[in-house]
Amino acid sequence: MPGAVIIGAGPGIGRSVARRFAKEGLAVGLVSRTGDDLGLEGVRTYRADCADEDELRAALDAAAGEFGTPDAVVYNAAIIRPDSPGEANVRAQLDAWAVNVVGALIAAAHVAPAMARRGGGTFIVTGGMPEPKAQYVSLSLGKAGVRTLVAMLDEEYGPSGVHAASVTVAGPVAPGTAFDPDDIADHYWRLHTQPRDQWELEALHTDAS
Repeated sequence: MPGAVIIGAGPGIGRSVARRFAKEGLAVGLVSRTGDDLGLEGVRTYRADCADEDELRAALDAAAGEFGTPDAVVYNAAIIRPDSPGEANVRAQLDAWAVNVVGALIAAAHVAPAMARRGGGTFIVTGGMPEPKAQYVSLSLGKAGVRTLVAMLDEEYGPSGVHAASVTVAGPVAPGTAFDPDDIADHYWRLHTQPRDQWELEALHTDAS
């Protein structure tokens, strides 16, 4: 059964992406700290803190046990908070980096090799901060980190048919605005279904998208 796993599934982009993939007939698994089904029928739910490697790997194993190696994995987890250079401290930066970047790396390390052995799959990370902002130090560093991660995943697994990409959202997500999560979700499906000779590493959603 084809399936998609949304990691860091919440009521914004996560729910919209889950609905978009389910609409196309994919089984959908939601990974979050609460295990919430977000009001969606027919989804599988798994509890995991994305900063906890054992929990995250266990959730991905549980999802694979239900519908096999996923066709698509979306990493949507992030710590979003204002912080300035002058406020920086090691613990806060490491906590943010663990969720914003390392969780995505661990998820990719867990699923991409199996996708590569199968000969196909999609791994998409929710990005943001196309330009760094001093008011959002940890988030700016984290989103730069996942863009670099996507490039490395493409180098490592792209030749085996795994499409790594990011969706960069250049503004605050809110229904009924230019950053409506349902509109943003279309980027994820488009990336997932792109022909290999047209693969993009990044889709940018702006207020003009």
